[in-house]
Amino acid sequence: MTVTDRAPGPFWLRAADRASFSTRRVCAIRHNFHEHPLMQMPALAQLAKDLVPMKQCRFIRPGSTQASDFYHSADDPQGRGVEEVFRRIEEPGSWIALYNVRPCRATRTSSKRSFRAFRPLVEPEQTGIFNVGGFIFISAPPSVTPFHIDRENNFWLQMRGRKSINVWDPSDRQAVPACEVDRFIVYAALEEVRLKDGDVERSHAFDVSVGDGVYFPSTSPHMTETVPGWTKPGDGVSVSIGVVFYTDQTRRAAYVHAWNLLLRRLGLSPSLPGESAFADSVKHPLGRLLVAFKKRLRGYKPRVGF
Repeated sequence: MTVTDRAPGPFWLRAADRASFSTRRVCAIRHNFHEHPLMQMPALAQLAKDLVPMKQCRFIRPGSTQASDFYHSADDPQGRGVEEVFRRIEEPGSWIALYNVRPCRATRTSSKRSFRAFRPLVEPEQTGIFNVGGFIFISAPPSVTPFHIDRENNFWLQMRGRKSINVWDPSDRQAVPACEVDRFIVYAALEEVRLKDGDVERSHAFDVSVGDGVYFPSTSPHMTETVPGWTKPGDGVSVSIGVVFYTDQTRRAAYVHAWNLLLRRLGLSPSLPGESAFADSVKHPLGRLLVAFKKRLRGYKPRVGF
């Protein structure tokens, strides 16, 4: 099948409550991205085949829960090829993610369209949008995406089926301690980022269907679950996509996190990004110099977002 990027009409993405929308907080959104031909199952199966050589199809361990570590591998745990995975995608517990889908022609064009759709919401507060990408999650109930955090800002959109998503405020240091946020930004370390008893009560809970979505800022803890009850033959799969991006503000915060991590190793307890404009103005250039120095070290590859 040839994947076409032709669409029935313009794409739009809107805040459910425009007056209260902010890129600094968790907000409900609405969209029509599910109408794109690329979001249909045959096109997604073809996209997955295109991404296999780049090891951008990912799988989680069978039996994972929301409290599990977010371990994901480029190899199916049952040793199946991607064609078989999609033939059996409606089987209970099926789960596949397509990571960083921008390298394909059709998805590059879709990224540009998504950028045009969401920039009016973002640019009043954040500037210099870069590295717009997409992560597509395809699953059949019962299945989960475990608790974790991301570096990027995220417009999380439901394309097919139903799903529940819990999102915490990015400032919730009970859910994820400050030191673990620093470690994640610098080293992508998620070993200690785990769901704990009592955390769920502080989250924002959303039950989403086609056309629904959630915006959440960089480092907002989140997790999803696909539960039975809504499926029927031929319609038993949930598809969601995270349209993710960085900005000048997320990059600035990343440099502050890098410097904070050094300060913590010295036994100090630095303020978090955004808590003190003066402290951030000092730590940002120092963190930038630190990252630049590390770039010169053999074998060091700085994380995306710096």
